[in-house]
Amino acid sequence: MDLDDLPRAEFAFPGPLRDQLVAAILSGAKTSTSGLVLGYERENEPLPRVGQRSAVVDSEDRRVAVIELTEVRVVRLADVDLQHALDEGEGDESVAQWRAGHERFWHSAEVRAELGDPGFTVDDDTLVLAQRFRLVHTV
Repeated sequence: MDLDDLPRAEFAFPGPLRDQLVAAILSGAKTSTSGLVLGYERENEPLPRVGQRSAVVDSEDRRVAVIELTEVRVVRLADVDLQHALDEGEGDESVAQWRAGHERFWHSAEVRAELGDPGFTVDDDTLVLAQRFRLVHTV
């Protein structure tokens, strides 16, 4: 399997959070992830599809694993369910705890800069791309 032929899967920004998320993927603790639909719209990128494989990159931009999407849903932020939050593998024990952590990330200067909106905030109606995946291969 040639990882260089696969699209990149980047979790958070390079640094401690990405390192934590990649470690959770490699250990099997992380089997779901969330993103903003708005990010795809602004980049004019199609939403991922079930069956799509991608190469997980670490903070040093090395391809360290292959994941395959098994479920892709667009949901309102207010409708993210507990199982999705638990399966993100970040130690959250409730949807409220999951949401607080994700709001901190989505309201960060890095995300706001990436979106080109220094005042960006999420609310209950913000569309979230909830993805479930399986680990296919590790390097």
